[in-house]
Amino acid sequence: MLELPCPRPRFGRIAFTVSLLLSLGAGQAWAGNKLLATSGVSQVEGAAGGGLSPWALIAGGGSRDEIGASAFATRVQTRGGYVLEAGGVALGLYDSVELSAARWRFGLADTVPGQSLGVDVFGLKWRVFGDAVFEADSPWPQIALGLQHKRNSRMLVPELLGAKRASDTEPYLSFSKLWLGAAGGFNLLGNLTLRGTRANQMGLLGFGGDRGDALRAQAEASLVLLPRDNLALGLEWRDKPSLLSAAPETRAWDLFLSWWPCANINLTLAFLDLGQIADKKAQRGSYLSLQAQF
Repeated sequence: MLELPCPRPRFGRIAFTVSLLLSLGAGQAWAGNKLLATSGVSQVEGAAGGGLSPWALIAGGGSRDEIGASAFATRVQTRGGYVLEAGGVALGLYDSVELSAARWRFGLADTVPGQSLGVDVFGLKWRVFGDAVFEADSPWPQIALGLQHKRNSRMLVPELLGAKRASDTEPYLSFSKLWLGAAGGFNLLGNLTLRGTRANQMGLLGFGGDRGDALRAQAEASLVLLPRDNLALGLEWRDKPSLLSAAPETRAWDLFLSWWPCANINLTLAFLDLGQIADKKAQRGSYLSLQAQF
């Protein structure tokens, strides 16, 4: 496979943060020995995975002897005029531990003209068992435990709708399995994530509500076909609780195409269906994400 000699991209504050994180690993080999695409892409909450769901894979290009990092910028726009802008960074430590941070800004379109919502997400992931790539012949998946702490910075609208709290921590357990040549000779990756959550619209409308304030187990699933080493075609599904009578919600899913033009750049395009958001049903639209990985 031919890989283009891409330069290291610059993403302003995001790139600066990545450089700062990497400086903490002074004296370590520069990351980059991990096989192409084997850390997934940047999930919208900052973790390595698909766009909607974290996987058991660890962010960055670093192998078990290295420190790696990634930075991403994502934009989602629905037909109802909602716009989500997200950006963040992740640090992978020796392909075993992942630290991540992301920030969201969500424009409310004509639902609440001129207003937006904001969420900060901080993540921790630990690979506890297996290696999805180098142990692909094993019947067992790679398994990771994770936490995502979310903090809503603009609670006026969520509180008016009945949200109980502005911040929360969501535990999750991810299982990732790679099957070599399983789909007509092409590689296939599957992931199942079980998340404990009481988030309204993933946290954009706060946490908990009049329909309940306890963590609820929700399933997230991904299936990805790899027709080439630098190309991935995938489908994702994410269940969500519906805890606000004033703003019911449904599942989310997407169909995505992810391309690595070179080892440290990824571009992901997707058709996304977020279901009902506030007063607008069937919120479908486009998803575009750019990732830099080291």
